[in-house]
Amino acid sequence: MNKIIGIAASEGISIGKAFYVQSEHIDVPKKKISFEDISREIYRLEEALIETRKEIGSLQRQIDEKLGYDHAKIFEAHMLVLEDRLLIEDIINQIKNKRINVEYAFSQSVKKYIDILQKLDDAYLKERAYDIEDVAKRVLRKMLNLDMQTLEHVKEKVIIVAHDLSPSETASLPKANILGFVTDVGGRTAHTAIIARNLGIPAVVGTKSATEHIQSGDTLIVDGAEGIVYINPSQKTIKEYQARIKAEGKQALKIHIPKTLKSQTKDKKRLIVSVNIELPEELPMVDEYKAEGVGLYRTEYLFLGKKDLPNEEEQYKAYSQVARKIKPHSVIIRTIDIGGDKFLSKPDLPREMTPFLGWRAIRFCLANPHIFKQQLRAILRASYGTNIKIMFPMISGVEEVREAKNILEECKKELKKEGKKFDDKISVGVMIEVPSAALTAHILAKECDFFSIGTNDLIQYSLAIDRADEKVAHLYAPAHPAVLQLIKGVIDAAHANDIWVGMCGEMAGEALFAVLLVGFGIDELSMPPRSIPRIKEIISKIRYSDAKKIADECFQYGTAKEMEAFLQERVQNILKDDLSKYL
Repeated sequence: MNKIIGIAASEGISIGKAFYVQSEHIDVPKKKISFEDISREIYRLEEALIETRKEIGSLQRQIDEKLGYDHAKIFEAHMLVLEDRLLIEDIINQIKNKRINVEYAFSQSVKKYIDILQKLDDAYLKERAYDIEDVAKRVLRKMLNLDMQTLEHVKEKVIIVAHDLSPSETASLPKANILGFVTDVGGRTAHTAIIARNLGIPAVVGTKSATEHIQSGDTLIVDGAEGIVYINPSQKTIKEYQARIKAEGKQALKIHIPKTLKSQTKDKKRLIVSVNIELPEELPMVDEYKAEGVGLYRTEYLFLGKKDLPNEEEQYKAYSQVARKIKPHSVIIRTIDIGGDKFLSKPDLPREMTPFLGWRAIRFCLANPHIFKQQLRAILRASYGTNIKIMFPMISGVEEVREAKNILEECKKELKKEGKKFDDKISVGVMIEVPSAALTAHILAKECDFFSIGTNDLIQYSLAIDRADEKVAHLYAPAHPAVLQLIKGVIDAAHANDIWVGMCGEMAGEALFAVLLVGFGIDELSMPPRSIPRIKEIISKIRYSDAKKIADECFQYGTAKEMEAFLQERVQNILKDDLSKYL
């Protein structure tokens, strides 16, 4: 079985036939023009720019209707290209001085811009080169009277495979027929990836070689959460992923739930249901799905793919943007979780035999206090007038918490000396994702204001399973009694020490465990945005007293399968509804 690895751009799983989209290449002729033709060529430039503005304006309106204004703003970058006086003057100068046709002058000027951006070390600016290329093709089509390449003609359910997809191509995809897409280039911060996430289309980008290995008609599995594409997989693998689709509810029957629904049980037990985000561009989903804050802001995506690390000011702006938008709700900012499957370009991290158990997260930060302090200073500054909380990842013992808090205190003293304002009483919490932290939660709770349980790592560490290793991935079991015992113990330890506890791993958004977690006494569940409506509805349909009975009874079962069967039966009885529609 062949598989290729890329960047997980839009979560979800899709299984289907590949539809190969040939990269569009526009041949631009070079022609010499006479002095008399100069004014005509400049007029043609102006006409093409005007027509392209109209076209993009129309596309913006369509995106506004589909996804909302914040996503339509993506095309403002295109508009800026069309209004860039330096670019336009460069084109006109070429027409005048070199006596060449407008199409060729335009293509040469744009190429200079794109080449400059692609040579930069900044991943964000590199991706803006794709926006310029997208708008440039539109202008050239106007000048050369070419029809626009469109994917709207796709009539079958397929997985798009392309070297790249522009934001406009992605936005115009016939969603009913597109199961997913795979590209050679791109990253998580590309506008294409952001649009894909908000359209709910699973996507893996930046594979580098998808178009070399995949042909139209090949059967593909696109795992948008892990960044893996399987090419012509075995029937066994297909069945395993079909089971995952059903379990994770990625293609289950859609349910229409009021987004204003409160996350409160029938007997008035109140929970907070918040959202996990990685980029400020994902903020519109927080409002759309009526999340009650951000339970996990993964900051490492500001650092990945860059040769130079983001400075304090860049980080401050990113954190402030999120916090101000979410106010008065809270934003839990997790300090960088670098390592494992996430690597910086600089500083170079050595590839380790067991990266998930290696030099990562809080271990990396404490070993690099200059990087850590820069981030903490930015978070503190952004906390002024907002509701930011700080969370340290992969804590294994109380020594790490104390060391991290000491560095935080140093940052506070520095900012006070500099006269910079911040929330001096900012809440500090830790992620419980290492078994040693779970087992000493009663000690850690005395050092913290809150806990957040990261089930993804807690499960793999507790069961000694690398979830990225396909040979043992099937052993990954959230319902394993040992895992549930650890979760219950963490919640009890938190409450015994008068601090609240949330959960931000994938388990928080899984319908099967929602009732059990309510019964355990969890205070907050943070999840991907599209999981919010179904989890809110489940909470609103149950009684805390019934959920507590399930929690009290569950530990009589000795295996994950027995536990799952018990939960399915009891939860379905409580909901008095078909549980499968929530899965």
